[in-house]
Amino acid sequence: MKRIRHYLSRLKSLDVRNMLVVASAVSALSGKPRWVILVDMVVCSVVYQAGYLDYQEFEFWSLSSRERRTWITSGNANAIVIKYNQRSFREQFIDKLTFNRLFDPYLGRAWLDVRTTSTAELQQFVMHHGSVMAKRLDGMGGAGIRKYLANDTVDFDDLRSQLLTDEQFLVEAFITQHPAMAALCPTSVNSLRMITFFDGTNVHVMEAVLRLGNGADVDNYARGGMYTVIDEKTGIAPYGAFDKDAHTFTTHPLTGVSIVGFRVPLFDEVLALLDTVARIVPQIAYVGWDVAIANDHPVIIEGNYNTGVFQMKPSLTGNKIGLLPRFREVIDF
Repeated sequence: MKRIRHYLSRLKSLDVRNMLVVASAVSALSGKPRWVILVDMVVCSVVYQAGYLDYQEFEFWSLSSRERRTWITSGNANAIVIKYNQRSFREQFIDKLTFNRLFDPYLGRAWLDVRTTSTAELQQFVMHHGSVMAKRLDGMGGAGIRKYLANDTVDFDDLRSQLLTDEQFLVEAFITQHPAMAALCPTSVNSLRMITFFDGTNVHVMEAVLRLGNGADVDNYARGGMYTVIDEKTGIAPYGAFDKDAHTFTTHPLTGVSIVGFRVPLFDEVLALLDTVARIVPQIAYVGWDVAIANDHPVIIEGNYNTGVFQMKPSLTGNKIGLLPRFREVIDF
């Protein structure tokens, strides 16, 4: 029944126009008629709980039915969330200010609530830090985030009024990232999405993802960024990255830094940090942590109780087997 309700809720919010656009893009890439792709998308949504974006991102048109059963889809991820992330505790991750208060020792940056801050305090904060990020409390996928520079701000009364109007209540000091991470793309903080599962005793790192900006202020996939899966024990990227338009990159297009073979600095410290923070709210057992690498230590950006799915395209790896079998070794869902 939960699976049916989830399917119906997704069907109700289906963006048909975008689905047609995606189907056309897949058709051009695969050489199959669009109507064939659309029918296959519907079949995959029922049989494998794969949304049409899953279908595109994980190249389902190129997989056999046996291979498709090995891929984690949005429906699979939702099943984990429903079973292991208690509804009454989710607000601690949904509301960014609530999250910041709870995980403040691990954020490694200053922040403030615009609603309880005077104009003078806001001005002092911005001028002291030089650059800040303003965020909506419920923003997802990089939406509702904007960078402000002290040198560009003249009227702080206007700034505070604008932040309140736009409901960007959270203002944070900008993270100065490790030089090796900045070398990848200096315009954004290039973060990790680390997916963990806490079984009550041990913290399991289920997946490690390196996210790269591509000229924007944020590195989010939905905002023009790209990602690649890295080894969850070593932090090394064995493959190139890809963006939402299916462009693939072995080197970063802006900086020329090699993505293949890139080693995330301070990765052992990242794993130690995750082992600590994943135990703080045990009622939310399955979390996608956004982690930045500062100059000499990793910091938590935020935690996502309903983390998205990250898997490498078969065309990039030559491997058509997904991560579902590995997840099932640890998580019963």
